[in-house]
Amino acid sequence: MNLPAEKIFVNYLGLPRAYNGLMNQLTVKLKEYLADERIVIVSDALDFATKAHTGQTRLSGGPYIDHPITAATYLADLHLDEKTIAAALLHDVVEDCDIPLSDIKKEFGEEVAKLVDGVTKLKLIKTKLSGNSESDTERSDNLRKMLVAMAEDIRVVLIKLADRLHNMQTLEPLPPNRQIEIAQETLDIYAPLAHRLGMGEMEWQLEDLSFRYLEPLQYRRMSRLLSAKRKEREQYIERISEILSEELNKAGYDFEVTGRPKHLYSIYKKAQSYASIGKEIGEIQDLFALRVIVNTVSDCYAALGIVHGLWRPLPGQFDDYIASPKGNMYQSLHTTVRTPDGVPVEVQLRTYEMHQNSEYGVASHSSYKEGLDARGNRFEERMSWLRQLLEWQREVSGSEEYIESIANDLFDDQVFVYTPKNEIRELPSGATSIDFAYRIHTELGHRCIGAKINGRLVALDTRLSNGDTVEILTSKVARGPSLDWLNPHLGYVKTTNARQSIRAWFRHQERDVNVDRGKDLLKKELKRLNSNISDFEIAKWFRYESENDFYAALGSGMVSISQIAGRITAIKSEQGSPAAISIEELGPVIATGVTVLGVGDLLTRTAECCLPLPGESISGFVTRTRGVTVHRQDCINLRNVSEPERIVPVEWGQSRNVFPVRIAIESQDRVGLLHDITGATSTEHVNIAGSSTESIDGDTVIVHLTAQVSSLEQLSRLFNKIESVSGVKSVNRNFTKRAPAKNN
Repeated sequence: MNLPAEKIFVNYLGLPRAYNGLMNQLTVKLKEYLADERIVIVSDALDFATKAHTGQTRLSGGPYIDHPITAATYLADLHLDEKTIAAALLHDVVEDCDIPLSDIKKEFGEEVAKLVDGVTKLKLIKTKLSGNSESDTERSDNLRKMLVAMAEDIRVVLIKLADRLHNMQTLEPLPPNRQIEIAQETLDIYAPLAHRLGMGEMEWQLEDLSFRYLEPLQYRRMSRLLSAKRKEREQYIERISEILSEELNKAGYDFEVTGRPKHLYSIYKKAQSYASIGKEIGEIQDLFALRVIVNTVSDCYAALGIVHGLWRPLPGQFDDYIASPKGNMYQSLHTTVRTPDGVPVEVQLRTYEMHQNSEYGVASHSSYKEGLDARGNRFEERMSWLRQLLEWQREVSGSEEYIESIANDLFDDQVFVYTPKNEIRELPSGATSIDFAYRIHTELGHRCIGAKINGRLVALDTRLSNGDTVEILTSKVARGPSLDWLNPHLGYVKTTNARQSIRAWFRHQERDVNVDRGKDLLKKELKRLNSNISDFEIAKWFRYESENDFYAALGSGMVSISQIAGRITAIKSEQGSPAAISIEELGPVIATGVTVLGVGDLLTRTAECCLPLPGESISGFVTRTRGVTVHRQDCINLRNVSEPERIVPVEWGQSRNVFPVRIAIESQDRVGLLHDITGATSTEHVNIAGSSTESIDGDTVIVHLTAQVSSLEQLSRLFNKIESVSGVKSVNRNFTKRAPAKNN
């Protein structure tokens, strides 16, 4: 059969012209890569879906059939096979039109019916993935179903991603609560899934659309920030593109140089990380970016030499993802250079095949529908993480552990490190030497007492980087792991595999030892948090019948201290403390949602005379002892100041309240003690507003700190960090009353 394209899809009378436009667009895209006889099944599917959805409209008012056609068109852009396109057109008819799956199977065959069934099942579980009322068991089961669906046929998830992309593009008519719910689920589940599948274009579209609804103020701010200098930026990119193109032409390369677009959500995340270390958004080093596409791998490295010959590379800003691909098989060379104008520019270099893989990921591979070949082997590599997770799920006993494994191991970037024998191992970004040890062998992890990275002795919580060579130092006697390794606040362990092995070791210890250990841990934590909640009540939170059963669970790592701190935080929050800390013994709330322009996030507080609110025009007044006080611009006190040079420009940033907490640290006195303590607090990004030292006897001191924290959970993490400092004996809250500070 060889039908002309215009005869394949009929013109459905009675439907809006826009529908026929979508239909024709799909026709054109399919004709680019499919023979007419292969498109017939798509034509039949469209006919079937249109009749099934007759009379149904979307909230926007348009015919419902627009949705499956748009999803199918996106998949046609990826050149997917005709059965996938047909299934995309039919993906809603079973659930929304009460058409039995057997009818789909009869009309279109078992393969299409299986794809439709898989997408329908994913649609049924999607709303549960982020539901607050759902139990851990239900969430775990739903996540397992998604992984199984992916393992059986990856096309199911590709259809679901196309479906979700169009839903996000048409989210506007939904009520605000549904917009937020769907956007959060998209950001938590579907965007990371697209990343894991190597579908870069899909990932950034889902992230930016989610960002628009979850953080509308920040979204508009970032949009204005980029739009303000867009023309200037484009002109600069065009100028340096011409310079680089001229050099590549001289060398005789076949190439393509383009400006690489920066996406709003990625800039927002980078701006947040910069703000946490006191940097301005203007210091982001890849707002200007170029992409160079060449024919071969050797051309990539040669072009890199030309780039570095033109402009000076910045130290520590080079990544070779060709030699060491990312976990989703992404490949490129990344370098950041500084042009003669002093502007940092990120340059990516890749082949045309690498570019196709980067944009479309697994969808650029044909092996899942046409058998294995050279490209199919790459597809198998790309999906190795999925097989690994499916293997791990058989070893996970609890629902909570499985959900944790998804969060840590499915949606994290990967690092590639080497054993001393030069064997490569893949681990999630943020993994440590302990994770590495347990990945090699459980017994190696149990015996681990130290590690060397690239020949240098390092702390066990040191994060691994791409290309590191890791050597594990072991004890001769099987002394077992430390319970501290399970504390997420200390950062010793990242992977679920390591955590499971450590928990299993403690579960096999004698019950009496675990009970005593758990009792001590709970007593210590309750003292820290100034909580008088009974042990029995806490045991009931975690559904243990007796206190000893709960102590044993806590002592063996089945229940963590961070879970207890989180519950106490929630209770205090319900009792009326906005930061989950009892306010009567703390100082005033410190507003850190204000940025002092040109300086960064200085200590700021709201002026009590005018109490400015977010959105109002504001200015800052630099006080002598209490940072910057924020006033409304029309505040009479601000207009009448005698030293106008102390008025500084400020603007509203992201709201974040912190509370001052007094901490007493008993420690052995030594040189560098205060330096090490403040270093430990800096990893939590906690500001120290004041400190003093009190000598107790010849070699013991009490260090008093006033720290600014946002919650009890952060305070608990801070205590753990300080306790890890050499010489520290105890850390506790100091509730000594002080006279209220005078206003400036």
